[in-house]
Amino acid sequence: MRYANISGWGKCLPPAALSNDDLSTFLDTSDDWIYSRTGIRSRRISHVNTSALATVAAQHALAAAGLTADQLDCIILATASADTLVPSAASAIQRNLGASKAAVFDINAACTGFIYGLSVGSALIKAGTMQKVLVIGAERLTHYLDWTQRDTAVLFGDGAGAVILEASDQPVGLIADKLGCDAEASDILAIPNSGTSRERFAHTDGLFEVNFDGKEIFKRAVKGMGEAASHVLAEAKLTGADIDLLLPHQANVRIIETLAKKMAMPSDKVMINIEHYGNTSAATVPIALCDALEQGRIKPGALLLTAAFGAGLTWGAGVIRWGERVTPLQVSDATLPPCEHSALELLASAIKGCLQAKNEA
Repeated sequence: MRYANISGWGKCLPPAALSNDDLSTFLDTSDDWIYSRTGIRSRRISHVNTSALATVAAQHALAAAGLTADQLDCIILATASADTLVPSAASAIQRNLGASKAAVFDINAACTGFIYGLSVGSALIKAGTMQKVLVIGAERLTHYLDWTQRDTAVLFGDGAGAVILEASDQPVGLIADKLGCDAEASDILAIPNSGTSRERFAHTDGLFEVNFDGKEIFKRAVKGMGEAASHVLAEAKLTGADIDLLLPHQANVRIIETLAKKMAMPSDKVMINIEHYGNTSAATVPIALCDALEQGRIKPGALLLTAAFGAGLTWGAGVIRWGERVTPLQVSDATLPPCEHSALELLASAIKGCLQAKNEA
């Protein structure tokens, strides 16, 4: 039987950090208010497009696997904030990497996107269609934020994470997964008036709003992630006690803690890094994976449980059996172009535009 081993991993975080204190310079908020409700103290603001973040994460993942881009059979990009809708942002990544032999496509499952991509990439390998697949979760959601909306402006950040999947005859990689969607309540977490539903030449041209019903999202996120996680544990004939590390979507520390309690997992078995990055949507799980490896929290043969919930309302979970290697075969020096501005400077025109649009509405 074929399996899809995770042989490489990499992340990319833009250098400009926006702290809670920075947000309080133009929003009615404070570090204590944000941190007590979300667990976030800072988030990154990108000076480049999503594909550029994804490319750097991919270069680090390729190096960790000891591969070159021309060996890739497929590139899957999970994102809700692609550079362009036509063509896919994955095609820009192929060009950037020089992965001319790879099939490419984007997946938009919002915050659950990376788990969807991991499931699809693993299935392609298990079916014998592909041998080496690059799966990336990357977002530049700060581009869409209305910086006058406190409830959402404090939550999101930019970043990317990537993994390489390679065919293996060992029982490793994604050994159980469950994907789903609760579309009846999709309006509670959405960017309305976007895509082809957006009226052209309207006065709102530069302004996007985010529908965000925090209490309802919390309830449905815990239910969706919890049920999916329980399903994959049962499928793999495991319990929470068998799991070495929980790698949840980093949306809100309260959601993570509630999920961990539901899975009966102690805090030392739960990966939390939302404090430093905020919610990077499809990128949270692969970035958390990279951080966990850097911190030595993943050992050879470890069992990992991951779960996520996002707009749509998509949900998913998976059990991953780690392989033998927890260190990169090679290290890439890939990096983003220099950023000469602070996060507040990068956002200055967007903040001004949002304030102006609200005043004129």
